[in-house]
Amino acid sequence: MEARDLRVSDAERDHVGELLQRAVGQGMLSLGEFTERMDTVLAAKTRGELNAVLVDLPGMQIDPAYVTGVHPPVPHPPAPHAAGVPAAPGPAMPPAMGGYPAQQPLVIRGRMSTVTRKGRWHVPPALTLDTRMGSTTLDFTEAVMQTQVVHLTVDDACGSVTLVLPEEATADLNDIDTVGGSVSNKVRTGPPYGPLHLVVRGRVRFGSITARYPFGTALRRMLG
Repeated sequence: MEARDLRVSDAERDHVGELLQRAVGQGMLSLGEFTERMDTVLAAKTRGELNAVLVDLPGMQIDPAYVTGVHPPVPHPPAPHAAGVPAAPGPAMPPAMGGYPAQQPLVIRGRMSTVTRKGRWHVPPALTLDTRMGSTTLDFTEAVMQTQVVHLTVDDACGSVTLVLPEEATADLNDIDTVGGSVSNKVRTGPPYGPLHLVVRGRVRFGSITARYPFGTALRRMLG
């Protein structure tokens, strides 16, 4: 069987989708062409069908690891307490605040799905949102916070992200890069900062991100 006839995985489809997004950013594809090719990618069953959306894009090709079927091993850091071996440094984290130690960020992932966090869910000082072609809602109104300042890193493509904050909370969405997307901040930015201050950074491609208060907040304020 030829390589072009081999079946493809979701990881390969995601990889080609990222190549198409890069082509849009470089001006090689219009938004309409991107949408058409993404439809082909999502329906592709073989590597030949995936390659068809890249053949006319110079410099865009599937990672050789996928073509050969041999993926490079993922390096594992040494055990932190191994004799004579220092622990490998982890990803950069915001400094600990409020007496709480720094933690690894919580990673929330979604692919073509609806992701919701609401109620009394625990929010660490740092979160990472990694989503594609879906709808995500993070509701902080009843969440259990460890720190006043929460750092959220967003990497979203072709989706919508909604951040619902408590009435006195503030948010900073000024460090988000967009490609064919939109950013809407409907909450106070501070200073002074609220009991929760959400700092959002990252990128949104052909999608949207909105920070807002719960519905009815403006009416309750008018009524005192």
